[in-house]
Amino acid sequence: EVQLQASEGGLVQAGGSLRLSCAASGFAFDDYAIGWFRQAPGKEREGVSAISTSHGNTYYTDSVKGRFTISSDNAKNTVYLQMNSLKPEDTAVYYCAAKPGSSSWSLVSLIIYSVADYWGQGTLVTVSS
Repeated sequence: EVQLQASEGGLVQAGGSLRLSCAASGFAFDDYAIGWFRQAPGKEREGVSAISTSHGNTYYTDSVKGRFTISSDNAKNTVYLQMNSLKPEDTAVYYCAAKPGSSSWSLVSLIIYSVADYWGQGTLVTVSS
């Protein structure tokens, strides 16, 4: 059974940090594009960041560049999203998702077009001002 288990989010003050993890099981983790998405109240879901688990290539949406860092621990089948300098506008439900393949196109199609084979459950991140 395929699973993407996101860690619990939380409440953090603006300027603070939080790390999310996405633990994967049931598929060949080391050749996937794995990404984080978020959906704020009243807004459409947006791709935040993605990583190729085989090459380590990464993608970030402009609004999080320089603040968020995505990483992969292939030994633990886990992808992390380190979120620093959090802003109230980062408040959203965050989801991780996975797509086979580790090419640049896999990253793009995952994070830009939300083409994913697997989705995890959402986790709420609230940033207070």
